[in-house]
Amino acid sequence: MESLQDSLEGLGDFAIYFGLSLILLVIFKFVYSAITPHNEFTLIKENKSIAAACAFVGAIVGFCLALGGAAANSVDFVDFGIWGVIALVAQVIAFLIVRGIMPKISARINDDEISAGIMLGGISVAVGILNAACMTY
Repeated sequence: MESLQDSLEGLGDFAIYFGLSLILLVIFKFVYSAITPHNEFTLIKENKSIAAACAFVGAIVGFCLALGGAAANSVDFVDFGIWGVIALVAQVIAFLIVRGIMPKISARINDDEISAGIMLGGISVAVGILNAACMTY
């Protein structure tokens, strides 16, 4: 019984970190969708766009990788929140850089060009991995 109690001691902290992670994820989804010229939610839900789904899932996974790095390395909840926002900003900047290099990326995703969606999604995951690695301070 003592072993079970020892195992569950961190449950409160887990709940706070996990809850904050979900809040940050929802915020990220809306911020990211707001800055992209294409409407991910419409393209995925109504048009069943594979390109939009690949790009959006890549952005979400990239953000979650960075968020995981922030959670694993933060010293407290406030620190985690700050680094979670930094992760969000890094993912947004990554999209803006890709859009600068490939100005037609959103139009291509709108046209359901799968290669464009995979490219944007892959870059988002790569940035998330780098972002998470850089948070191991």
